[in-house]
Amino acid sequence: MPTSDALAALRIISRFALASCVALCGQALAAPPLADPSGAGSGGPSGVPLGIGQPASPAQIASWDIDVAPDGRSLPPGSGSVAQGLDIYRGQCAGCHGEHGQGGVGEKLAGGQGTLATAAPVKTVGSYWPYATTLFDYIRRAMPMNAPQSLSADQVYAVSAYVLYLNGIVPQDAVLGATTLPAIRMPNRDGFSGDPRPDVLDQACMSACGK
Repeated sequence: MPTSDALAALRIISRFALASCVALCGQALAAPPLADPSGAGSGGPSGVPLGIGQPASPAQIASWDIDVAPDGRSLPPGSGSVAQGLDIYRGQCAGCHGEHGQGGVGEKLAGGQGTLATAAPVKTVGSYWPYATTLFDYIRRAMPMNAPQSLSADQVYAVSAYVLYLNGIVPQDAVLGATTLPAIRMPNRDGFSGDPRPDVLDQACMSACGK
């Protein structure tokens, strides 16, 4: 068991640590807010500028603003054929998803139509996805896994065409672009229901928010 001298020493150390903590907390509370000479950032929850970061440039915003809506809004110019997509798919996609989209290390991309209502549904691009534009959006944003966003718009249109061809949705001679891709009706288009929550119907604020 500790001796009386050891217990006394522990009490002194504990009191010193407590006093130091109180002093430091008091200094932090009394410190003035950080200045924000650049004007960047809206600050923390209290609205006080934090003095970190910098305004994003139009080029930086554009590099992230690449989402594509279900109706095709924001699709870039360009086009690609099934034949072109086959070559790109073999070099960039088949290693993970299989030569015919049958899956492997990566997800199964083709087949599964007619299985969603069964005890063993197979969810693929052809059986489950409601919009062809989502395929373009996902490939451009995230594929190939080792080099996302490295494919050009033409290459993404071509790979999208090939994957849709594997699912029997477009013919072998199909050429897809910003006009033809949104016009494709996917087999499971009507298999989704809308979200009735009122907050999801609000328009996103893009400027002068909070005024």
